[in-house]
Amino acid sequence: MRILSIFLFLSVLMFACRPAKKVQKIEEAISKVDTTTVVVVAENKPEDKKAEATTTGKDIFEKVIKNKIDFRYFNAKVRVAYEGKEGGDEATAFIRLKKDSAMWLSLRGALGIEGFRVLITRDSVKVMNLLKKNVQYRTISYLQEITGIPFDFFTLQDLVVGNPVFIDTTVIGYKVNASNQLLVLMSGKVFKHLVTLDNTDFKILHSKLDDIDVARNRTCDITFGDYESTAGVLFSTQRKISVAEQSKLDINLYFKQHSFNQPLTFPFNIPRGYKRL
Repeated sequence: MRILSIFLFLSVLMFACRPAKKVQKIEEAISKVDTTTVVVVAENKPEDKKAEATTTGKDIFEKVIKNKIDFRYFNAKVRVAYEGKEGGDEATAFIRLKKDSAMWLSLRGALGIEGFRVLITRDSVKVMNLLKKNVQYRTISYLQEITGIPFDFFTLQDLVVGNPVFIDTTVIGYKVNASNQLLVLMSGKVFKHLVTLDNTDFKILHSKLDDIDVARNRTCDITFGDYESTAGVLFSTQRKISVAEQSKLDINLYFKQHSFNQPLTFPFNIPRGYKRL
């Protein structure tokens, strides 16, 4: 069941990790000003500052969402691997997604044996354990209950297809670094979010969420890599999630196959005799 929780990203957002030095530098500079003001923290040459300063918070926000993936259907085969204090494991996940409607998962172990089948809709979560022959029925609020954050179906589908989550129009700071990466710091009701974009095509490279409530200290750090263009869509086929609190957890997602907008079915027939939990 742990590999299932990891893949759904439900356990990831409950951990904390220390911010990188680059993140601290930006946040320290931004914290000295009113957070309702867009601030340019420039590393560029002096002659670049004038042009950069003409950019508005709205412009920056539009860049953040410029490459947000729009789709009708999504289908993928993903290898999920994690390593933590108690050891590691891996599984293969088959995903079928109909936008804003339903997500179907089939999780298989090393021998290719299907262990779990999951169906998530906008208002429900159903988990079928094929090894123990039982099924769980939960409302969609189950996602929020186990994470303690406003986590819903739409957030989950964005995470799976590689769209940024918990983005907010309140841009409190941005900069372009020496590697021509655009770093944007936004503040929302729950999280402070630092997004790193390629400043050429604006694909997302890195996403770091820090809890606004410092007492809770929840953070999530996701790196996006190995982009491929499929039917005009830029899609990250490899993602690394590094999280830590009292212990460290590393998660890697390798998308071995993926496709968009091919009609799909979502089989979830419960065999007779399965116990309902």
